[in-house]
Amino acid sequence: MSRKEHRQSNTSPKAIRRQQREFRVRHTSIFFMLWAVFTALSLLIVALMGISQNASVTRVYKQETSSQLRAQSEQIKTDVLEVLEEENASINRAIRHLSTTYDVDIFLLNGDGEILYPQDFIGLDVGYADNFAKKIGLFKERLAAEHTQEVVYEGQGEYIYGTKLSVADNDGYLYVSKSFQLAQAVSEEFGVRTLIMCIFIFVLSLALSGVVSGWFTKPIIEMKKKATALAQGDFDVDFHGVDYGQELIELADALNFARDELSKTDAMQKELIANVSHDFKTPLTMIKAYASMIIEISGDNPEKRNKHAQVIVEETDRLASLVTDILALSKIRSGLETLKQEVFDMSSYVQSVLPRFQYLVEERGYVIHTKIEKGLYTRGDELKLGQVLYNLIGNAVNYTGDNKRVFVELSKITDNVFRFAVTDTGKGIKEEELSTIWDRYYRSSETHKRPVQGTGLGLSIVKTILERHHFVYGVSSEVGVGSTFYVDFPLVTEEIGDTDENA
Repeated sequence: MSRKEHRQSNTSPKAIRRQQREFRVRHTSIFFMLWAVFTALSLLIVALMGISQNASVTRVYKQETSSQLRAQSEQIKTDVLEVLEEENASINRAIRHLSTTYDVDIFLLNGDGEILYPQDFIGLDVGYADNFAKKIGLFKERLAAEHTQEVVYEGQGEYIYGTKLSVADNDGYLYVSKSFQLAQAVSEEFGVRTLIMCIFIFVLSLALSGVVSGWFTKPIIEMKKKATALAQGDFDVDFHGVDYGQELIELADALNFARDELSKTDAMQKELIANVSHDFKTPLTMIKAYASMIIEISGDNPEKRNKHAQVIVEETDRLASLVTDILALSKIRSGLETLKQEVFDMSSYVQSVLPRFQYLVEERGYVIHTKIEKGLYTRGDELKLGQVLYNLIGNAVNYTGDNKRVFVELSKITDNVFRFAVTDTGKGIKEEELSTIWDRYYRSSETHKRPVQGTGLGLSIVKTILERHHFVYGVSSEVGVGSTFYVDFPLVTEEIGDTDENA
């Protein structure tokens, strides 16, 4: 995709809307989100309660109305028939009385569905008459469709009972309706009350959600201020304050742990800079001094000149070694260098590293005891692990005791693991320093000249390489006796073959 096409894809309407949503989310405060959720939840609860109660009341009232009409219908029919059989009976007055007694509207209709009684309903206005005629038409259709003499059903705002009946020796109908307008009135009243309640809850939630949101966000705001102070280098901040629950206590614990680790890292970084600066300054001073001596004193004396020049070469090598170690450590930790994973014979590889220390045995009287079990294969970056072996053996040589003895052992400890261990007979390491020697610019306070040139970064390089491989490593030490550094390697078979992969 070209840059132009990439820009166009990022400015599409869909992408713009997504970016706008992400911007709103990122810039929405927790206070506002809590307030909005609290308010919306309160309104939703009130609305659901109002709607459910409204629906429940309406349903119950309709059921009651229907049941009551069904229970009264037979009695009303019987009473109407008695009235029709009485001579000189005032049918209008009797129907009115029955309507009042049973709280219903009662009509006697002829075969065409026209009102016979009560007679004062005959002269209805046109609009009401048309509406009533539609109701009667629907009633007759229900009777015909159900092939029955009587029906009970729900109409518009009322329940209706109807049956065929002989009126004045002619076929007619008894039509009874019972309104549930009261339910509609109650429903409207519930709607108004629900609206008023929603307004009240909205106003109340504004106040309560503000208090609750402030209560919840207060420790977060405090932690934010302390985190800002931590970012500015204040490692004395304590993230524990007013705790509001286990989760915030655990968060404060995690932040305090991060603060302590950052403090250690900062201290190690300052120590590293100080030590590296010192190690840079010392050889540079020596180089300058001996170069000046060559110019001013030994330039014409070949023996002295060569001696002074040799010091310059050694100090230059020391500087180059320091720079190389720093760059190597930086590349490995940053992940710029990938690990070439391959299966190789660790037993043979250890044997190939040991001759690099042979000059110490021959010229300085060091004794390196070895116990190497043959045929132990592992998978890893052979060159990087070679640095680990060399640094650990060199570290043991530098810090071993006056007897100048070092013990190197490679042996299987389980069916799947073998261990490389290097033991010296030096002064040992204090228990409180065991956990830090891998992470800091570790240099012994011993003043004797160490036989293996080192920069103090060897153990840090060892740790970084082994952690990239996910290998187990460690150190055990006893003050006045010596130290043992070890690495546990996974045991693999030679037949697996070599493969390259990124770590």
